[in-house]
Amino acid sequence: MIVVFGGEGQLGRELTRRAAAGSVALQALTRTEADITDAAAVAAAVSRWKPELVVNAAGYTKVDLAETNIEEVRKANEAGPAVIAGVCATANIPMVHISTDYVFDGAKASPYLETDPVNPISIYGRTKTAGENAVRRALKHHVILRTAWLYSEFGHNFLKTVLHLAATRDELRIVADQHGSPTSAQQLADAILHIAPRVVRDRNLSGTYHLTADGFTTWHGFASRVVGAAAPLTGRHPMVTAIKTIEYSTAAKRPGNSRLDCRLFTQTFGYSPNHWTKAVDATTRMLAAASQQAASHVA
Repeated sequence: MIVVFGGEGQLGRELTRRAAAGSVALQALTRTEADITDAAAVAAAVSRWKPELVVNAAGYTKVDLAETNIEEVRKANEAGPAVIAGVCATANIPMVHISTDYVFDGAKASPYLETDPVNPISIYGRTKTAGENAVRRALKHHVILRTAWLYSEFGHNFLKTVLHLAATRDELRIVADQHGSPTSAQQLADAILHIAPRVVRDRNLSGTYHLTADGFTTWHGFASRVVGAAAPLTGRHPMVTAIKTIEYSTAAKRPGNSRLDCRLFTQTFGYSPNHWTKAVDATTRMLAAASQQAASHVA
């Protein structure tokens, strides 16, 4: 049995779906069912479901709003992971904790290794860094997975935003000097389920790993791919114009380089992610087709 905290999020929902498809026993809990900042609630959930592995997919991910909602972000991204890790330590249960590329400042010229020093430049990045450290302090048997540019058919994400804008605008102005790997929540869920038996079995396995889709692009490249994949279904192909970060003001600073080196994960667990274009195309086409079908039923 795997227990997932953050069951209502992109990754939580994909874990639920992929586990069902693979006949894996998994219970995903929403914030209402188990608030990760409430030690009693987390302990009660673990006691009830008696998992062999806990996955923390919960967290505050609204990067710009985090700059002003500091206390709420700290509870979700620092205190919550510490609570879960403490409960897992008491119950002797391993934990997979999801983290982010935002722990880095983006100044490095090449993809980041797990051993590179962290230097977050936003409140979101600082709280995620603190959450990682809290897990390391509280629980010896843990796996921290740093990922980046997550998207899915669920919730709010960049891919869905681009699809929405492409339906109504003739030009999209997208940042082209930030680099990373668009990563499907479905692929991340598959990877977690792939490593789960090993994490449960090997009590000496512990550490931090990077896991994103294969290959790199920019937000502009990501958006261009989405627009191109959707066009045959929607009949819409707005211009995607490249701009610089300084032309697009945001409350939180973003790393210019969010590229993560994932070789350690592949070497350790024998899992090689697909190229980012494959899942982006599939997700875009599915969402575009569903949108067209829905529109055809509107009088």
